[in-house]
Amino acid sequence: MRHHPALLNQKKRDGGELSDDEIDDLVKGVVDGSLGDGQLGAFLMAVCCRGMNPRETARLTLAMRDSGVVLDLRALPGRKVDKHSTGGVGDKVSLCLAPLVAACGVSVPMISGRGLGHTGGTIDKLAAIPGYRTALEPDEMVAVLRDCGFVMAGASASVAPADRRMYSMRDVSGTVESVPLITASILSKKLAEGIDGLVMDVKCGRAAFMKDHAAARALAAGLVRVGVAAGIDVTALVTDMDRPLGRAIGNHVEVLAAVQVLKGQGPDDLRELTLALGVEMLRLAGERDVGAAHARLLRAIDDGSAVTALRHNVERQGGDPRFVDDAKALGRAPVHLGVASPRDGFLADLDPLALGLCAMDLGAGRRQPQDRIDPHVGILLLAQRGERVTRGQPLAMVMAQSGSAAEAMLPRVLAATRIGDEAPPPRPLVIERIATAGA
Repeated sequence: MRHHPALLNQKKRDGGELSDDEIDDLVKGVVDGSLGDGQLGAFLMAVCCRGMNPRETARLTLAMRDSGVVLDLRALPGRKVDKHSTGGVGDKVSLCLAPLVAACGVSVPMISGRGLGHTGGTIDKLAAIPGYRTALEPDEMVAVLRDCGFVMAGASASVAPADRRMYSMRDVSGTVESVPLITASILSKKLAEGIDGLVMDVKCGRAAFMKDHAAARALAAGLVRVGVAAGIDVTALVTDMDRPLGRAIGNHVEVLAAVQVLKGQGPDDLRELTLALGVEMLRLAGERDVGAAHARLLRAIDDGSAVTALRHNVERQGGDPRFVDDAKALGRAPVHLGVASPRDGFLADLDPLALGLCAMDLGAGRRQPQDRIDPHVGILLLAQRGERVTRGQPLAMVMAQSGSAAEAMLPRVLAATRIGDEAPPPRPLVIERIATAGA
């Protein structure tokens, strides 16, 4: 490193502003190892305590992006737009959103991650499709995008390698919640896709990383501001994660739920959020009329082009597309047990965090990065918040590999529900939209 890391850490610790050159040097040290773990941890803590201004955060983001391969999509026509979610329970939107927006003529290069803890990951859901390949090198990603209009892949070691080390060090250094570091981590990988626009779904609630609206809004606003400073258009929706999204929690059942949306079916909330994010993606691609954008999405569902786009991509990435028309092609867990309502009333609450942890303990998620995922286990919600229920009515279905595992989970799932005497007040799914002026 050309700059002494201790001096840079002291400068940030004391509230100083780092220059572009100093930030570039720090990121180079992260990648080549010349910045030791102790020095990196000290830097992350200084940023966590003192923050970064928009220029510093944008420079950190770009330096992390440029630490690895950046896709060159200039040869492909039109604007390239992606979507990213900060994660939640039952959030399978990417699975239906990417083919839907691609069917409307927008290129969608989507690099996604695996889940950890109660939060599911898109790559884990795609792994439930037999043969589907998400380990793609950059040139293959570009080829699939050219052929299919969208590509879904995991981040390879060549994409933003600085983030890989910084991400793991944030966990052990107690700096996970730093908004500038979160922003740089998300945007560096997204910018490496070579996109022109990004729609952020920033979750807010019990099962979200940001528990309250103020924190979610601060992150969303920071992502928009820094994304624009880094050269792309960004729009963010703050959305509700104080309830599960849709009815399916688990990998293969979430894949099937996404197919239903593309066929014009599926739960109302999942369909609503997919369309809301799709509208924002089309707007960033150049469609300024919100009504026209919404109509284009509905037309792609109604004429079958969205589900056709999904089939084409699954085949192109090595998967077996039979599940699109035959749910049995994905297999199923051998044991299905229902959770019955203890009394008459209204389903007043479904705790998304508790349900996400139940699914994880069944094997649908992982506590540690090396844990194996079971694609078939999970929970299917048979009633949703606000619905009237009767005593003995099934509220949910637990899908497990053994009777003992399912039996053990029944009381936990029941404890995650609350039956009231009155219907709970309605709550908006999309809480707030944050965009640059005029967007």
